[in-house]
Amino acid sequence: MKLAEGTVIGLIAGYYDVETAAGIVRTRARGVFRQKKQKPAVGDHVEIQIDDKGMSYLVKILPRVNRIGRPAVANVSHVLLVISAIEPDFSLELLDRFLTFFSWQKVRVTIYLSKADLIDDKKFEQISDLLSYYQKIGYPVFTNYHDVQKQIPGMIDKDQIWTLAGQSGAGKSTLLNHLKKDANQATGAISTSLNRGKHTTRKVELFKLGKGFLADTPGFSSIDLTPIKINELCNYFIEFKRASKNCKFRGCQHLKEPKCEVKKLLEEGKIMPSRYDDYLAMRMEITEGRMPEYLK
Repeated sequence: MKLAEGTVIGLIAGYYDVETAAGIVRTRARGVFRQKKQKPAVGDHVEIQIDDKGMSYLVKILPRVNRIGRPAVANVSHVLLVISAIEPDFSLELLDRFLTFFSWQKVRVTIYLSKADLIDDKKFEQISDLLSYYQKIGYPVFTNYHDVQKQIPGMIDKDQIWTLAGQSGAGKSTLLNHLKKDANQATGAISTSLNRGKHTTRKVELFKLGKGFLADTPGFSSIDLTPIKINELCNYFIEFKRASKNCKFRGCQHLKEPKCEVKKLLEEGKIMPSRYDDYLAMRMEITEGRMPEYLK
């Protein structure tokens, strides 16, 4: 009997595909997880046990960095956020919701503007000007698919897990189909097949991209911000957090406090007004404890 460590890259009808140094192993989880009310997720770093007959069992979930989305992906290090230029229309409000949520989850974000080829030059210039603000405060921004295809694989470091996010219809599936040309290699390399019957469709799948993985998941299409503590919300607007070091009061909420650096930068045009407006709207949402109906 031997132990091996690996990463869960797929879940099929109760079986887990685990990528190990020796290849991909299909395994089942021990009953102890049900007793503890735990469930391994795609992206989990795990320990598997392989007996003398080649049978394998998932026996331990190693410590997680995070577990986000429905269905869940564990240990997400970066999100490629797909925001459409049209159909559905470009929305700064949705962009800010996603950025705030992932900042709360301590996950870095790269922004990709999809469907840019479907709008005219004037509209493209307007959106690009808006996105330049986000680039300035620290978010990488891509407005061209070819740049994404060329550069994203090189940005994924060893063992990192990236995943796609964005509103329904933004073009996540189209982008994924272009990026995951080698995805079939993962399913074709299974070394231990315990389940030979029909499999249900994979809900979440990781495939190799760059030096790490990209998650194929239907999750992250809508964002619920109500679990965020209201006095911590301002910390998830990265330029607010940066500026708050110069606020007079520690824990400044950037509302009516005197000598607030965020309000000062807002008045000087150095913070985008829509960002501050969205911050106020999110505070209201958290106070009321429910998402606006049109965002559900």
